[in-house]
Amino acid sequence: MALDGIMLRSVTRHLKDLEGGRIGKIQNLSDEEILLHIHTKTGLKRLVINVHSNTNRVYLAAFVPEIQPEPSGFVMFLRKHFSQGIITSVSQAGYDRILVMKVQAMNELGDLRQLTLYLELMGKYANLIAVNEEGVIMDALKRIPVFENSRRLIHPGARYELPSQPEKQDPSGPVSIDESQPLTDQISGFSPLLSGEAERRLHEGTTWEEFWHSLEASDKLYWYDDRHFHIIPLSGMNTDPRVYDLMEGLGQLYRQREEKSRHKEQFGDLIRTVEKEKKKQQKKLPRLQASLEAAKDHDKYREYGDLLFAWQGSLKQEKKAVVQDFVTGEDVTIPLDEKYSIRDNANRYYAKYHKMKRSLDALQEQIRICKEDLVYFEQMEEQLKHCSYEDAQEIRQELENGRWLLPKKGARRRKGKSRPHVLEIPYEEGVIFVGRNNLQNSWLTHKMARRSDLWFHVKGYHGSHVILQSDQPTEGQIRMAAMLAAWFSKGRESSSVPVDYTQVSQLKKVPGSKAGFVTMKSYRTIYIDPDPRLVEEILRRRKQ
Repeated sequence: MALDGIMLRSVTRHLKDLEGGRIGKIQNLSDEEILLHIHTKTGLKRLVINVHSNTNRVYLAAFVPEIQPEPSGFVMFLRKHFSQGIITSVSQAGYDRILVMKVQAMNELGDLRQLTLYLELMGKYANLIAVNEEGVIMDALKRIPVFENSRRLIHPGARYELPSQPEKQDPSGPVSIDESQPLTDQISGFSPLLSGEAERRLHEGTTWEEFWHSLEASDKLYWYDDRHFHIIPLSGMNTDPRVYDLMEGLGQLYRQREEKSRHKEQFGDLIRTVEKEKKKQQKKLPRLQASLEAAKDHDKYREYGDLLFAWQGSLKQEKKAVVQDFVTGEDVTIPLDEKYSIRDNANRYYAKYHKMKRSLDALQEQIRICKEDLVYFEQMEEQLKHCSYEDAQEIRQELENGRWLLPKKGARRRKGKSRPHVLEIPYEEGVIFVGRNNLQNSWLTHKMARRSDLWFHVKGYHGSHVILQSDQPTEGQIRMAAMLAAWFSKGRESSSVPVDYTQVSQLKKVPGSKAGFVTMKSYRTIYIDPDPRLVEEILRRRKQ
């Protein structure tokens, strides 16, 4: 779900703190995302503006996201006209999804100008538009000519006009609700998600004034999943939400979305390669298992050969032969190839018997390898969901070494062996190391870890190897290491996740297995509930 007018109203209240602030650095986060550094009386604020058609939003970021090295033309325009400008007001255009930021800035001659930034968060028409004091568009992040949108011309030199909106009731005043129509058609600023919640509460006896007061009083974000979140709890959901302060919650929500989107852009070839190899093994395994079941029936063909030799004097070269079994006395029908004699048909059945008998061991070995490869690529698929850029480069190297992926043209091979980019977290007089791909897992477990260190891995899921180095491990350290093992695994969204842990001395590498595969001689199990806010706070502090 995108921001609706009511949620933007709550966001705008938080952005009022920017009034009086001075705009400093202006940077690109992506082609459609801009970061403004704003110096206010209470300190530096980082305003993220995104006008992507699917994920458009505005919020205050707690830390600096990754910056594009080269500024776009529009960012250069903003630097020229808005850098060092003072924000005089931040408001919302009615209940529309339009944020209006008025800025007082000096031009090249030193004259003060009253400029306005209109941030339109309206789906595929999302845009950031700069307008001068005369109401004329100076420039826009997305220039929209007439042939793309006949109703509005968004282009330098055109007069800026707010998008036309149908007449709807003001939600803050007395409202008259027609139950035959959806609230989205009657009340300004309401999305389908919020309308559904309002209808449920009104049906349960809540008055409109009480419902509106709950919206006005909220400064929290209730986050259920990527599509269901709002500033009030949603009674129609069957799960409990994660509750954040509004700006913190928006930052967490959209940071995860951006990571997924950025992963697809940066690591798309890795994701496709791993998915292709996984599907290949998934298709191959049933065929091998079917061949194994058929091969187990090899004794039948030896019996066919024995019976044909025994009865060959009374048989003719036909499509089939019906003979009596020596043991049961029952008739047995044996298919024949008319091109060959009875003796040759018998010898062909003997040859088939010996071939299928020999294939049993080979098929069982192929099935074992196929299952290992399937687990391997499922694990790698999970690793790609949570990896950083450095982690992905190591996964790329691993795929290239295994000949599953061809090296990129012009890419330089790394000389020598460098230390993998493991996650290192100091915690309570100890250090926790987290491996987020197979190379890191193998290096941590077999090269870096001491025999007395504790090793953690989630039970029943694909996940990271976690090493706890501490002279005297405390319960808090053990629980945090288990928490990280659960978080960097497929079980991060589950509760009571079982995590096995043992000393490194109790681990054994499986001969001939792929990187990261080990067995444990003895171990203990701890059950942990992954706490997203705790883990994200630890990772944020480490990044800072």
